[in-house]
Amino acid sequence: MVNTIIQQSMLRKAKTEGVIDFDVVDLRDFGQGNYRQIDDTPYGGGGGMVLMAEPLFAALDHAIANIGASTNLRIIYPSPQGLQWSQDAAQENSSLENLIFICGHYKDIDHRVIDKYVTHEFSIGDYVVTSGEIPTMIMIDSIVRLLPGVLNNFDSAKTDSFFSESLLDAPYYTKPKKIDGLSVPEVLMSGNHEKIAAWREDERIRRTEVKRPDLAHARAKKLESLEN
Repeated sequence: MVNTIIQQSMLRKAKTEGVIDFDVVDLRDFGQGNYRQIDDTPYGGGGGMVLMAEPLFAALDHAIANIGASTNLRIIYPSPQGLQWSQDAAQENSSLENLIFICGHYKDIDHRVIDKYVTHEFSIGDYVVTSGEIPTMIMIDSIVRLLPGVLNNFDSAKTDSFFSESLLDAPYYTKPKKIDGLSVPEVLMSGNHEKIAAWREDERIRRTEVKRPDLAHARAKKLESLEN
């Protein structure tokens, strides 16, 4: 799954142009016995399987050795127990030189892997998906698009939702000017860049207040604290 996704769109561009390098490690390569076992039943009983510590230890040691000595390394485990992934988290992690993501499967990974290796846990939301590759690729994609040289126009990222001030983005329109009785706002066709910028800022604030009142409330409290 990961190898397929990194060959698409901006991830492929980033790799091709040398902005980033991906090293995908197959846990099965470090499995135990003739069947390359990587999972087993949980101690204490209960449903589901658990990814074993030994293959994960070996795979992580291999990945770390490939990177070499680095103090700028973060090992991330996507997990429901983690902090909520956000645009701020993407920006912070985009400044780091090396990231290792552990893609979980089944019930969980052996907790000793977390104790020994994991530096950060992040969650993409209050729900559970089938495999750790999905949240991992969401995080990676949100990081990579912030790296210099990946987007053709980085100003596009600067106006994304959540990029600054925890505001949603303004609405966008393209040709034609009118379709099925729906028209493009006149201000966007005025050519007055100051008015357009002001309209978009007003829309960002309005949209956030209507669609994400939680963000609007947090922003208001932050602005209030800065004024005091």
